[in-house]
Amino acid sequence: MRLRPALIAVEGIDGSGKSGVVRHLAAHLRSLGADVLATREPGGTPEGESLRALVLAGKDETWEPASELLLMTAARVQHVRRVIEPALARGQIVVTDRFVGSTLAYQGKGRGLSTGFILDLHRQAVGDLWPDLTLILDLDVATGLGRSRHRLSTDAIDEGRFEGLDLGFHQSIRSAFRDQALEAPARHALIDASGTPEEVQAAALAAVLGRLSA
Repeated sequence: MRLRPALIAVEGIDGSGKSGVVRHLAAHLRSLGADVLATREPGGTPEGESLRALVLAGKDETWEPASELLLMTAARVQHVRRVIEPALARGQIVVTDRFVGSTLAYQGKGRGLSTGFILDLHRQAVGDLWPDLTLILDLDVATGLGRSRHRLSTDAIDEGRFEGLDLGFHQSIRSAFRDQALEAPARHALIDASGTPEEVQAAALAAVLGRLSA
C-alpha cells in the first residue's frame, strides 16, 4: 500500500487515549513501509517542551486566557517550523498528539476566547497549516478525567492544571471537539473512544488508512 505524506492530528478530551492511538498509528504505518514521525503538542521541540512545563503545571489561575493562548501558539510555531514542515518536505507522515483543534476547544470554547481571533493568530503565526485528517477521540468526560488523573498521580507527572478544572469545563471541551467534527466532516473522523484500547486504535487506523490511501 502506497501512503502519501500527510499531517494527522489526534485530538480529544484528557484521558481519551490519544497517546496510545498515536503510538499504534506510528507503529502500524511503519510496518507498512511508511516513514513516520510521532510528536506532540505542546512540545515537539526543546522550546515547546519548556513551554509545556509552564502551561500544564501549577494552578489554573497562573495564566490569563490570552497569555495561555499565546504560549500555546508560540510552542506551535516552533513545532511547525522546526519539526512538522521539514518532516512533510522529506515525505514523512506526521502524527501529532494535539494540534490547533485543541486550541479552538480549550482556549476558545473553554476559556471564552474568540474563534476568529484564534484562527487569525493561527494564520498569521503558523502559516495556516491544517491537518489532512483530524481524529477526534470522543469519550464520556468523567471517564476520561478519571483515567487522566490516575495516570498523572501514578507517574508523578506535574501536568494537571487542566485536569483540576471542574466537570463543566471539560464537558464544554468535549462539545467543542464534537462540533469541529460536525462542521468539517471531510477533514475529521469522530472515533468512539469508549471501547477497549484495541478497538479504539483499530477504528483510528481504519480512518487514517482510508484517507492516506485515497
